Amino acid sequence: MSDKLFGTDGVRGRANTHPMTAEMALRLGAAAGRYFRRDGSAAHRVVIGKDTRLSGYMFENALTAGFTSTGMNVFLLGPVPTPAVGMLTPSMRADVGVMISASHNPHHDNGIKFFGPDGFKLSDEAEAEIEALLDTDVQPTQAENIGRAKRIDDGRFRYNERIKTTFPQGKRLDGLKVLIDCANGAAYRTAPEVLWELGAEVVPLGVSPDGFNINDKCGSTHTDTAAAAVVAHGADVGICLDGDADRVMIIDENGVVADGDQIMALFASRWAEAGRLRAGTLVATVMSNLGLERYLGGRGLSLERTSVGDRYVVEAMRRGGWNLGGEQSGHIVMTDYATTGDGLLAGLQFLAAMVDTGQPASALIRQFDPVPQLLQNVRYAAGQAPLDAAAVKAAITGAEGRLAGAGRLLIRKSGTEPLIRVMAECEDDGLLKDVVGTIVAEIEAATR
Repeated sequence: MSDKLFGTDGVRGRANTHPMTAEMALRLGAAAGRYFRRDGSAAHRVVIGKDTRLSGYMFENALTAGFTSTGMNVFLLGPVPTPAVGMLTPSMRADVGVMISASHNPHHDNGIKFFGPDGFKLSDEAEAEIEALLDTDVQPTQAENIGRAKRIDDGRFRYNERIKTTFPQGKRLDGLKVLIDCANGAAYRTAPEVLWELGAEVVPLGVSPDGFNINDKCGSTHTDTAAAAVVAHGADVGICLDGDADRVMIIDENGVVADGDQIMALFASRWAEAGRLRAGTLVATVMSNLGLERYLGGRGLSLERTSVGDRYVVEAMRRGGWNLGGEQSGHIVMTDYATTGDGLLAGLQFLAAMVDTGQPASALIRQFDPVPQLLQNVRYAAGQAPLDAAAVKAAITGAEGRLAGAGRLLIRKSGTEPLIRVMAECEDDGLLKDVVGTIVAEIEAATR
């Protein structure tokens, strides 16, 4: 294969367009099945979950065919949050877990991400080995050894019970009105159920998936609707999940939105005070605001930065023995409880802070003053390499010189979409807009 298949979060693209075709999903299932059955023994298992996209049916069936052709037994969970797959893979003693989702992307996109037997996302090395198998003739198993497929009807209930144990024992959400926006995605039943069972008055939003409306003007990447609904319903707080429920944004009672950086700052300070924050360190990506770093430093805590992608956050956490990390986009990873980002889990931890302190959401979501940050995306076509253009390189060099000592510049390709992301931080708003605008203009020119 000429192009790298795996990005920063599995394989992703537009449904029925390479690489997200039924044929590729079947081949990918067979390759992954062969990879996880290298010892040749029997009784190998794979757990497969999905979100609510129409194309999920197609990929679920194609992956099942691929896995069973190599002798893997398949457990089908149906629509469940991504963290449920991370949880149920080791719980069900499976060799591999698969989540079919394109996360926060529109309905016409989809993706396939893998979890190892320990419930953590696969390493780059493991993904590379599976991808290499796609270039070989993966031999199917003998006819008598073909795997079986079984639908697991109570997968979400198993997840519900586990997630409720992360809320402080003996405490309830009585008296709190909580708006939960499920983005018409994977948590459309799970999240309202958990909140109601813990005692909250629940205002559900984005809980009517039709295969097409996932992330459509709702969820963690489109918070305007939820913010207005929080105010209209007089809710105490709003929790916005994305399509596969592994990221979250929090909305206070006034409709003000807090991103992942503010949520991580709150959790880090609370955990540090309780002696729970291992080595006094929070792990976040290069996208996290400079204000977060200053906030932590002022409390004697450290910020460990990684490449963009929650999997890289988790890998750093595991290497360093740290237990709290995440992304500005709302992936919050708490390895004391889960193996991956979990939006509902993070929402429950925020609600626990409200219950513990008796403070309103508005008093908790603003932990630090962020340094002004500007992010712009430029789309490019297949085969284009705008960052290699001389004019673009010159614009970047010039911007770095102008920001030296005054701010930060980060330019990178998206790992999930054909986008160049241009981000800068600077206290001088005019300088900030100028440097980003100049670079964006040169990248756009290079794509014409």
